[in-house]
Amino acid sequence: MRILILNYEFPPLGGGGGVATYKLAKGFVELGYEVDCITSQCGELKKFEVIDGINVYRAKVFGRKNLNVASLISLLIYPISGFFVGIKLCRKNRYEFINTHFVIPTGPLGLVLSKMFKIKNILSIHGGDIYDPTKKSSPHNYWFLRKINTFLLNRADIVVAQSTNTKENCLKFYKPENDIKIIPLPYEMVIFNKISREELGLSKDKKYIIGAGRLVKRKGFDFFIKALSLLDENIEGIIIGDGPERNNLFKIATDLNVADRLHLVGHISEGEKFQYLANSDIYVLSSVHEGFGIVLQEAMQVGLPIIATNSGGQVDFIRDGQNGYLIEFDDEKDLADKIKKICLNREICEKFSEFNKKEIYRFETKKICEDYLKLI
Repeated sequence: MRILILNYEFPPLGGGGGVATYKLAKGFVELGYEVDCITSQCGELKKFEVIDGINVYRAKVFGRKNLNVASLISLLIYPISGFFVGIKLCRKNRYEFINTHFVIPTGPLGLVLSKMFKIKNILSIHGGDIYDPTKKSSPHNYWFLRKINTFLLNRADIVVAQSTNTKENCLKFYKPENDIKIIPLPYEMVIFNKISREELGLSKDKKYIIGAGRLVKRKGFDFFIKALSLLDENIEGIIIGDGPERNNLFKIATDLNVADRLHLVGHISEGEKFQYLANSDIYVLSSVHEGFGIVLQEAMQVGLPIIATNSGGQVDFIRDGQNGYLIEFDDEKDLADKIKKICLNREICEKFSEFNKKEIYRFETKKICEDYLKLI
């Protein structure tokens, strides 16, 4: 009873896709499976270590210096270096199946190991690997990358999308012959120490909107800041995360005269993130597009009402008027109006909050892992 998981990113590397891989792997371990994971090495991260029962093997790559963002050369090298690690593991162990995350860059590695050792391969697609409207380098924009993706999708034994939107984009741009299953990302409740607003340097008399994620263009935090500038001074914004857009976001906030009402707290621990979430009033997902939105699950855990853009996997579980509102990206007036509506109506706020606290149990890791195992 052993599973091989492949992903070029695994915490602390990367974003949501790596976190989802970790949670799946941990879930399989809790169901009694031995789990080996091949990911990328970066900086001082160990070549091998056991994390929560998961055997993590880090293949050597070059050119990756940032935990949050992968360089092009590291993406190209990972399938090659991962192949040599994978051969050793596949010769040594008998795997029930391989779970490959991301068509590019991980897909070729999963395909080759699957065919060489006759192991079933479940290919999990996360959204950005097939469609990212904010990147010129997105695979859907280039015929040769579309050909590569289609080739890899057709040769996987099973393809799993994390959301209806991801499946629709896959069918639209690649037209694979394989049927695509939809299994949402797993979620595991995070235990954290609750502290007061004052201990975080926040005011008990103000309202706080909060967003979290890598500070990259796709996350649309400039949209978040523009909406903040339309709100009363008793409403402040919190953005958790780091990335290449940080200086630009600070400039936008300064130009709009809201720098003193915006808290760019940077990269913080999981526990600290939840302390900020629990002390906020509304979660705002401002992304241009989101494959799924793990941050929304985190907001749901603490019972935050949610306002999210309507392009991406979030539309599968954010129900307009039930647990939040869906808005068009870049309509800062509508976003500001929805924030005001929640802030001024206690009944709506409590309704959304209670719905989200219950809805989060739909994503229990054990249930999601069992859905994967049913495919085999």
